[in-house]
Amino acid sequence: METEAGKMWGSLPPVHFFSHGSPMMLCETTESSDYWRKCGDEALAHNVKGIVIMSAHWTALGDQIQVATNPAPRILPVGFVPSHDYKHYPLTPDLPTAQRCLDLLSAEGFTVSANPHYNWIVDVYIIITRMFPLGNPPPTTVVSMNARYDPHYHLKVGSTLRQLRKENYLLIGTGGAVHNLYRNRWMPMIKYRDSLAMETPPEEWALEFRQSLEDVMTRTSGPQLRRAVTRLMKHPKFRDAHASDDHFMAAVFVAGAAGDVDDEGCHGVMGAETWELTNMANLQVTFGEWSNQGAA
Repeated sequence: METEAGKMWGSLPPVHFFSHGSPMMLCETTESSDYWRKCGDEALAHNVKGIVIMSAHWTALGDQIQVATNPAPRILPVGFVPSHDYKHYPLTPDLPTAQRCLDLLSAEGFTVSANPHYNWIVDVYIIITRMFPLGNPPPTTVVSMNARYDPHYHLKVGSTLRQLRKENYLLIGTGGAVHNLYRNRWMPMIKYRDSLAMETPPEEWALEFRQSLEDVMTRTSGPQLRRAVTRLMKHPKFRDAHASDDHFMAAVFVAGAAGDVDDEGCHGVMGAETWELTNMANLQVTFGEWSNQGAA
């Protein structure tokens, strides 16, 4: 039996938690890159109005959060990957939606400001370029994290911007499921530029946290999802899986955007998974699906 809540989330665009992985994900063909392309094709087919993406690599200090308002951003360079793989990709900043995000966040009491100097960072353009490889990305707004990494703060950011889904915006958190740079096996990437080489299986701590994250995202929904995601920061393997909190905040943001009371029954679906550097788990999880209404 379909509930009223089910009818509500079923009419909204999905929300994506994307693990962007290492810079090599810009050029490697994987199950994750294929899934990103699929999600991009679906967004275009449903005439998505724009994309709002929270960046794990951009943090604001103090109690602030920032929204990108650079009208002509550049792509910041990245190691290991030749610049011709991304240098000339057309960026599409969305200044009107950036102002809308500023207004929504300010109305909810956030100390929020515009950043007219922000240039796109690898975690954002890996996702955008792989979702829209033909160079036709929808207008995109980038929102920072806050460097205190309070999970309840980032939940509220997601819940505040959730209403943009009602206007056909796609919300994305770009981070990592298991992302501890100190515990990766870097030698194959350093010697051969191969992040996918797996001389040994992932270690137990990485597998355990990865499974716990999947369980939370695929078996809980609504406010329970929000509580369960924040509780993962108390998981005994959390600090092994995340030496710093930044890449996990993307999951918290997504829980805020997809964990309203009206989202009860909307469980995450594992779209793809790619392991890199032995211990880096790149899970791609989607909450909800596009309605057939409005499809091109």
